[in-house]
Amino acid sequence: MKRNTLRPFSAVTLVMEGTEGYRRVNSVQDAAETLLEHWPIADGEEYVTAVRICLDAMMGVVGAEAAREAFIKAAEEAGVSLLQ
Repeated sequence: MKRNTLRPFSAVTLVMEGTEGYRRVNSVQDAAETLLEHWPIADGEEYVTAVRICLDAMMGVVGAEAAREAFIKAAEEAGVSLLQ
């Protein structure tokens, strides 16, 4: 299976607390990096699902839009505001 970490999707802009400000996410790679390195909480069912789906999308098991949808659900769970 060919690994493709970029996998673009329609942009989502997060309103992050603190010094983070706004963060634009427009690919599976951006979503995975944001979840793993910049997420306000490393817990929650939607968070874990989003991480798993992003990894699956990088491996081509699911589409980039599935990762985007999971990412949005994780943001809602964490109370992170979205500008779509």
